[in-house]
Amino acid sequence: MERELVTREGIEFEAIQAGQVVGVGLRGVAGLAKLGWGAMQAARIVQQWRPDALFVTGGYTAIPVAIVCWLARAPILVYLPDVEPGSAVKAVARIATTVAVTTEESRAYFPPSGGNKKVVVTGYPVRSTMVAASRVEAAAHFGLTESRRTIMVFGGSRGARSINLALLDALDDLLNDYQVIHLSGDLDWPTVSERAKQLPDDKRVHYHPYPYLHDDMGLAFAAADLVVSRAGASTLGEFPMFGLGAILVPYPYAWRYQKVNADYLASRGAAVRLNDEDLKMKLSATIRGLLRDPERLAAMRAASRALAVPDAAKRIADELLQLGSRSGSQRP
Repeated sequence: MERELVTREGIEFEAIQAGQVVGVGLRGVAGLAKLGWGAMQAARIVQQWRPDALFVTGGYTAIPVAIVCWLARAPILVYLPDVEPGSAVKAVARIATTVAVTTEESRAYFPPSGGNKKVVVTGYPVRSTMVAASRVEAAAHFGLTESRRTIMVFGGSRGARSINLALLDALDDLLNDYQVIHLSGDLDWPTVSERAKQLPDDKRVHYHPYPYLHDDMGLAFAAADLVVSRAGASTLGEFPMFGLGAILVPYPYAWRYQKVNADYLASRGAAVRLNDEDLKMKLSATIRGLLRDPERLAAMRAASRALAVPDAAKRIADELLQLGSRSGSQRP
């Protein structure tokens, strides 16, 4: 997936091996073997590119690249998209020059040390082309009915099966009063597209399913009155930029980090957390409860908008450029 997204933007892409660095037994051994192989691959790339600075955002792939760049004396900026760091970000932060974080609360995970490490709060970067989308343009693009509230439902690039199935169960009821933009992900798209065909015409016109949106994602956010999604890191940046109230459903297998993200927004009045196991029973009622309470929904949207950091991408870029200018590299 990353290869497609990166090359679509005209950026050169190199892949390396990486593995889980936590665990015991064969899993731990396999992870260490992949880490070693990835470090050798990264060494070749670093020798070829001679980077002035390294920017990483976590994930197992970050570790071998960071180790090689640290040995090559290239300064490292690690960015934490979530509120709480995972093991890879924690590991890279030990050798990083700068740690950029999305929220002020994240500072607590990186206590001051004897080195010169800097922790800076930047916010979550959102593409400028996405933010430029307008509600009028979005309504025309998706063929929406002006008199109906719009619910946007998605679960990330690959989708979220439990959210997809809960929505399909509630679809007949919701389409009586609302319209839905549904991003199912590729895995559940056959099921979703078949369900759409089974809807009567008077409901089908208000259901707008897609496997995934690339350039039109901003339009979908601009059109939405309420969003239902997982609680990945992007919710900390994209929802505030559009002033969106949200029903957040943390992914059970990333519960620790997504729950913290969801609770961060919920504690500030910008979202409601709904656990995955409660989706089927509570999704429709939770949606209706919010959309039937315009004062509460307006308060959620205002609380969300108050968390927006419009220049987050520039803040991160400025930090990265400062590192590169200080690296002393003679690379042309």
